[in-house]
Amino acid sequence: MITANNYFRDMFGHKMYKASISMDVTCPNRDGSKGTGGCIFCSEGGSGEFAACSSDPVDVQIRRAIGQVRSKAGVNAGYIAYFQNFTNTYCSPGYLEKKLQEASSCEGIEAVSIATRPDCLEPGILEVLERQAGRMPLFVELGLQTANDDTAKLINRCYETGEYVEAVASLKVIGANVITHIIFGLPGETRDMMMDTVRLCADAGSDGYKFTCLYVLADTPMARLFYDHKVELLGMEEYFDIVEAAIRILPENAVIHRFTGDGPKMSLIAPLWTANKRKVINYINRRFGL
Repeated sequence: MITANNYFRDMFGHKMYKASISMDVTCPNRDGSKGTGGCIFCSEGGSGEFAACSSDPVDVQIRRAIGQVRSKAGVNAGYIAYFQNFTNTYCSPGYLEKKLQEASSCEGIEAVSIATRPDCLEPGILEVLERQAGRMPLFVELGLQTANDDTAKLINRCYETGEYVEAVASLKVIGANVITHIIFGLPGETRDMMMDTVRLCADAGSDGYKFTCLYVLADTPMARLFYDHKVELLGMEEYFDIVEAAIRILPENAVIHRFTGDGPKMSLIAPLWTANKRKVINYINRRFGL
């Protein structure tokens, strides 16, 4: 197992931190292009509750984000410009290229990571990403969550799993490093179904993985399912049993970028164990020998 921390140290020669930033974009399952309301676990803020305000210029967002971690990062650290919120390739190629160039030119930025969906990688966008990959390391994060298309319909993902497989292949051709987001504990999914998702990602050629347990945020469709007792959430040890089983499936060169996620405490309904970040990190370090 390779952790992101070790992977980045080997690649860049020092510790790397992410500077989370936003663009003025949305998602095709929010604006009516493919659906409305977004994925049922997502809040109105999308997946970037911790990112900066998209109305600020990219350089301002990056300087602010770096300033927030500089004291612990130290002078030798490097930074990854992380376009985190919503679907960051759901825009015109010209707009995307402008934002990527702005990020790349900021002091301290040594790589770019961009979160998106597999169904938002049209040829013009791929050309932009290929040029970016030629400037500096490019990580493209794909929100798959599950390989089961029935579950995907339930969570309002609004694209089929085959599009993910095609997207990974296209991104690898242009020199991007692909990171896949997977959620364990989605409604109705068995452990075998979760492992099927991991196997599909490995077979597709994903380079890295971000795992998270399903958590419930206020004012989301998932919250309504939770209150109607239609969602059973994973306990901490049960969840990490699944993570451990997933890691055993992955090839040895797979990079684990995240063992689990945590929602904003102000809107987190459950599971509450995810809110105790220090306890969770200590547990991960003990269990996985980090």
